[in-house]
Amino acid sequence: MAIETRGPAAISCKSVWQVFGPTPKQNLASALDLSGGDASVAADHLRDRGLIPAVQDASFDVAPGELFVIMGLSGSGKSTLVRCVSRLAEATAGEILIDGENILTATKRRMTELRRRKLGMVFQHFGLFPHMSVAQNVAFPLKMQGQSRKDRLARAHEVIKLVGLDGRENAYPRELSGGQRQRVGIARSLAVNPDIWFLDEPFSALDPLIRRQLQDEFLNIQATLKKSIVFITHDITEALKLADRIAIMKDGAIVQIGTPADIILRPVNAYVAEFSKDVAKGRHARVGSVMQAVQELSEERLSDTLILDPEMTLEAALASCAEQYDPVAVRDRQGNLAGVVHPRDLAAAMTSESG
Repeated sequence: MAIETRGPAAISCKSVWQVFGPTPKQNLASALDLSGGDASVAADHLRDRGLIPAVQDASFDVAPGELFVIMGLSGSGKSTLVRCVSRLAEATAGEILIDGENILTATKRRMTELRRRKLGMVFQHFGLFPHMSVAQNVAFPLKMQGQSRKDRLARAHEVIKLVGLDGRENAYPRELSGGQRQRVGIARSLAVNPDIWFLDEPFSALDPLIRRQLQDEFLNIQATLKKSIVFITHDITEALKLADRIAIMKDGAIVQIGTPADIILRPVNAYVAEFSKDVAKGRHARVGSVMQAVQELSEERLSDTLILDPEMTLEAALASCAEQYDPVAVRDRQGNLAGVVHPRDLAAAMTSESG
């Protein structure tokens, strides 16, 4: 379910560019002037000059507690964008606000403070210290904060248990499986209890079974901690499973932002549709995405024996009302009438071709 932004966004990106090549800021300014502010035309001008517009005019907000997934093919700019947002790379232009603070103007000292206390990061390559135990690896960021050995090891044990590695505190990385090492990386990033979490393809190097298990663990952790998360992946199945909202990137530009249901039921173009063409729509889209407003329909005409929830998948809903021929009530968890849906609309949404 999509998260509605209430108050300031946890992350707000406005017209972010990352251009590689000589004098990128000057060339970008010139290209934007020549294009009249049209980002795609400006990107063409930059390419004609031999520069690479790796991220083009990217704008999005991440609400507090939202799990925001950025996905695209290799070379689409997704990893470059998250490196700009976390300021591991310097954006060429734009504005990046973390809880209202523009980090592009922050000093190195301020960024070090933010990374130690507010921002957590997990990448595909675990980067564990081979000479340190699991507990020592997890506690390392707290050591950098100056916490006592007793306090940092106590916190390390808390997050080790949270990621399902209880009992492995004294093991060394060489004694762990790939999935276990990735759990250590996740635990280490959580040790400082960050408000905002960046994850760049953290599960992509793992076997499918281990990957699914870690995705489930990750969702359990997020349900408990409710972090504001930017998660990078190239896997549509992973994106649909994890995301509150998804941003699809192509050639450095964001081409669509929407809920999982938006992406698979209402793709804006053939590129987005291609990602989800083999996706079982009924397993990901929700009743709320296809239900209609009640309008003039009398509640007396709705069946009292069958009630659907807006968060039910289309697949589950269709199975529930397979023998119904009239509109079915959709009620929220408080019992209020949220809308109506006809069984034929459920079936049509599941079988429709995207694009």
